[in-house]
Amino acid sequence: MKDSAGANNYIVEIAAHITAQLRWDLKEKDVPLARAYALLCLVRGEAVTSRNVHDAWSAWATGQYPGGHKSLKPFEDLTLEVQALDNIYRDAIVAVAKMRSVGKIGA
Repeated sequence: MKDSAGANNYIVEIAAHITAQLRWDLKEKDVPLARAYALLCLVRGEAVTSRNVHDAWSAWATGQYPGGHKSLKPFEDLTLEVQALDNIYRDAIVAVAKMRSVGKIGA
């Protein structure tokens, strides 16, 4: 499987599984974010938190929104409603981490 940049490796494979969990129609600008979520899957696995997801998004968003974004602030400074938006991404990463741990998917 190749991503839109033509890459074909284990990061791309994990990112593809995460985006499939989300039913995410991945746009070119979102590829680095999907890769960051794949990294979270590898390094945090089932222990990934919504805070981790927000931090990954913030790193990506820094380049996407050079003029700033209202959610580019520490997780604990977000409203509970905005914090909750990260839960679906956390859940997708956890689901893929679980599939990896039982050998349902490679990488």
